[in-house]
Amino acid sequence: MSMSTPYPGPTDGPNDAPGEPTGPQARPRKLRDLALMGGLFALVLLGLAGLAAATGWEETLEQLAKLGVVQVVVLLALSLVNYGLRGIRWHIFATRLGLPLGLGANLRHFLGGFAMSVTPGRVGELIRMRWIARETGWAFERTAPLVLIDRASDLAAMGLILALSLAFAAGGVDWALPVALLAIGASVIVTRPALLAGMATRFYRATGLFPRLMIRVRRAAGSLRLFSHPQTLGFAAALGLLGWFAEGYAFHLLLGWFGAEIGFWKAVMIFVFATLAGGLTGAPGGIGGAEAAMIALLYMDGVGPEIAVPATAVIRVTTLWFAILIGLAIFPQAETKSKGRR
Repeated sequence: MSMSTPYPGPTDGPNDAPGEPTGPQARPRKLRDLALMGGLFALVLLGLAGLAAATGWEETLEQLAKLGVVQVVVLLALSLVNYGLRGIRWHIFATRLGLPLGLGANLRHFLGGFAMSVTPGRVGELIRMRWIARETGWAFERTAPLVLIDRASDLAAMGLILALSLAFAAGGVDWALPVALLAIGASVIVTRPALLAGMATRFYRATGLFPRLMIRVRRAAGSLRLFSHPQTLGFAAALGLLGWFAEGYAFHLLLGWFGAEIGFWKAVMIFVFATLAGGLTGAPGGIGGAEAAMIALLYMDGVGPEIAVPATAVIRVTTLWFAILIGLAIFPQAETKSKGRR
């Protein structure tokens, strides 16, 4: 079977993304997702509490007491900078794709999708495609490039930040360079439509596996040409860099407030590397892997457990879990508005 011939089989309807339950099945799945989210949060808290108990509750609580309302607000504000800039980037990509939606709707979809960040591989964030399908009638395959370019932009930004950190930080991190190259390489593949389509074709011809998926990849690659405009990619890259730098700077400030002066670039390197490493584990939201990597890297840089553990807990709450909280707040509104416009 040639890759240029559509594979026979069911097609996705215009109103829902593939695999999204409707009707009576939707509620049990939502409850399961909420249970998964709560269970993961509880497991992380138990793990961090165990480390805090092993190193001494008094020292851990003493560090946490150093944070006042102003400091917490600053950390949350820097996270909002990240979410806002990346939301604007999503709007730019959506506009470039031709979606007939305004800034408010695109931000609602982007931020509401954070509610599903802790699903395995973050596939739950594809709920954004279902909202778009309901409001515009666009099928999932037509909007799939939006997800690809958004993920690629994040990988490119984080890979570049990691590379810059390696260049300017006093001392590197083992495996930081390969991870940076992997992130940048993946983003290059996605942003080069001909390369992505060619890889899908060669993979299918060599293995004969996943014909439907490979055809979808080729179709998505064709749509990715809309994002190849240098000004679009350049502006998107700038927004991603500024956004992720904001959260890295938050981690640097937090360590300074706790008395660990490891330098700006080293703090940013540890934050970005741990975030990428957590994602590579495939765990929902990188939970477990990111925390372990962050604590281990701080240990290796001479930061004691009485600082490493609370610093890791606080930065994950004010970044990942804060994003999930925002997503949960916006999710009902996104669902209601999309159903009203179906």
